[in-house]
Amino acid sequence: MDRLVEASLRCYPARWRQRHGDEAAELAALLIRDGRPAGSIARSYLAGAVREWLTPRPGRRVRAMACALLAATSLLGVSAGLLASAGPAKAASTSQPHAQCRPAPGLLSAPGLLPAPGRAHVIIRKAGHARSC
Repeated sequence: MDRLVEASLRCYPARWRQRHGDEAAELAALLIRDGRPAGSIARSYLAGAVREWLTPRPGRRVRAMACALLAATSLLGVSAGLLASAGPAKAASTSQPHAQCRPAPGLLSAPGLLPAPGRAHVIIRKAGHARSC
């Protein structure tokens, strides 16, 4: 086999040479014996070596994605934990509702629709004033 072809095969990464090197050398020898120019084979192998070096390996891509997913999940978990531990900033008034805030008779008459005494009530804002209900 021509030295040019041997040199081009050495340009491949070691993992590729271990897996395909013997087969590629045998193929090159057969092509040269059939009359193919060694320079043409060497150019083809050099182009393949460049592609092999520049193409990302699937295992690395999967590992990188797994690490990115783990980091994002961790950051979201920490953020959610910090938000949950902060507690409410300011609770609404727990006093009894004003007479004006109570619904008219017949409205919301089902049990459980009015806030229980001692619970936080909604603040209604109308035309520039706020009332605790």
